[in-house]
Amino acid sequence: MVVVHTRLLTPGALAATGLLLSACGSSAASPAAGGEGGGGVQVVAAFYPLQFVTERVAGDLAAVTNLTPPGAEPHDLELAASDVAALSDADLVVYESGLQAAVDDALESAGTTAYDASADADLDLTYEGEHEHEGEEHAEEDAEGEHEEEHAAGEEQQTDPHFWLDPLRVAAVGDAVADHLSDVDPDHAEDYASGAASLRGDLEALDAELTAGLASCASTDLVTSHEAFGYLAERYGLTQVGISGLSPDEEPTAARLAEVADFVTENGVSTIYFETLVSPDIAETVAAETGAATAVLDPLEGLTDESAGSDYLEVMRANLQALRTGQSCT
Repeated sequence: MVVVHTRLLTPGALAATGLLLSACGSSAASPAAGGEGGGGVQVVAAFYPLQFVTERVAGDLAAVTNLTPPGAEPHDLELAASDVAALSDADLVVYESGLQAAVDDALESAGTTAYDASADADLDLTYEGEHEHEGEEHAEEDAEGEHEEEHAAGEEQQTDPHFWLDPLRVAAVGDAVADHLSDVDPDHAEDYASGAASLRGDLEALDAELTAGLASCASTDLVTSHEAFGYLAERYGLTQVGISGLSPDEEPTAARLAEVADFVTENGVSTIYFETLVSPDIAETVAAETGAATAVLDPLEGLTDESAGSDYLEVMRANLQALRTGQSCT
């Protein structure tokens, strides 16, 4: 797991010292490190897909800064003082509530105009997530004597935040970003609407390619290292089986590893997919036990030098090729 090694301050501490510190030692994602674009509107995007959308909609009319540095895992983002100062100074912040706790916490005190993409993304996929309570034993006594009951696991409802792996949900967010940019910069409302329309056209073309490319696959069982691909699977007729849960750093239990290995064997799954920003060890463990191959499927949470493309559209097309090979599509 990649960790961002920067000096950290809580939003409360920032109130006393943040503006002073923001002039010193910037993080990799701060404006001092350079943002994209050169426009007068200052926008902070919480992680890469939202940066991509905002840049496409705004064009040269906005400077867009990504809070999550390249190669960092957005779920684990921690903010430096300069990052929180950038949030406070921005004309607009584009984020997704519930995905990055540090961003949610900072925005509570930032007093900044912010757009939460979660509503327009229509986050309608939920899972029953398991969590272990090791060593919890509850002694109970009844009329027949004593017995110990160990509660090994509980379940909680979790919402899948990875909407951006469905291009049509991304298009809906792009339309909404145009509206919010128009609110802060009404003189260029038509330009933002035009940018959103251009982006939607590209995303609908990508959707058509994915639909055609995944229409006839020998296997529709999509076995992934973690459950990041639910919206992609739902849109294109696949069934996701995640080895671990929604969080990429969630460690699967031995029972879960065995369960997925049995599923792979029984259903003739030929490929286990791992990701770009996390260790492939979990996928490789299941692959070694079952004889399956492994392949990269990019969750597009961020770009690195190793990404199979220079932007969202290119990486999604690389994902399509990986799926067509791994799922034996014709």
